[in-house]
Amino acid sequence: MISTGDTLPDATLTQLGTDGPEEVRISDKTKGRKVVIFAVPGAFTPTCHSAHVPSFIRTKDQFTAKGVDEIICVSVNDPFVMKSWGEATGASDAGLTMLGDASAEFTKAIGMEFDAPPAGLYARSKRYAMLVEDGKVTALNLEESPGACEVSAGEGLLDTI
Repeated sequence: MISTGDTLPDATLTQLGTDGPEEVRISDKTKGRKVVIFAVPGAFTPTCHSAHVPSFIRTKDQFTAKGVDEIICVSVNDPFVMKSWGEATGASDAGLTMLGDASAEFTKAIGMEFDAPPAGLYARSKRYAMLVEDGKVTALNLEESPGACEVSAGEGLLDTI
């Protein structure tokens, strides 16, 4: 599993652009930049929808004040779902970047995948938030339970950095 001090592996995520799905390389998003990446088990799932995304909408200005260039939400969902979810939560209007990791390539590469069969969730991402500076993880807050959103919330990450 990825840890503070590690360099992120490169992976390709997707977002919905004006002409359809577009590939987004993690390395392009993080090189020479200060970026927050937070991940959720699933778009539109209760804690993710009502707590996790709203916490980063609330704290976006505080992250900007700390020099963060971009806040990225990652979920093992397709880019169509991520675009709709960004619109439904107000995350897109707030300036958060919603990226899909449909094949869980990035999630598996950093060791954050898990299954929750009772909820119908397979190969999903654990709930975490990290600060990445020039591709290196400088802070990582991982939730013990996928239903919790405390240390991985915007406020929790702000307290760490």
